[in-house]
Amino acid sequence: MARTFDTPCTITVEQSSEHFHAHVELPSDIAMEPGDKVRVHGDPIAIPFGSKKVFERTATVTRAGPVVRAITRLAAYFDLSELYEVSFNAGRIK
Repeated sequence: MARTFDTPCTITVEQSSEHFHAHVELPSDIAMEPGDKVRVHGDPIAIPFGSKKVFERTATVTRAGPVVRAITRLAAYFDLSELYEVSFNAGRIK
């Protein structure tokens, strides 16, 4: 059975010509591990173009069990190995 707990979090959203991102930050004493899940509560966030805003919300962290953690690590290893596929050709492709 997965262990869950609620914690405050900070969401930083920026939508501009230079940046388009949303980051969730948990308190520094909470370390995320493979297979853990975070669900942020609250209404959907929409900000106007050219702005950056910070929101305070509550998040539920669900810790993965040992089996899920092992499967996630194994899957991540194989996903990473896809980056190793490199090919070189001697000339132009026709």
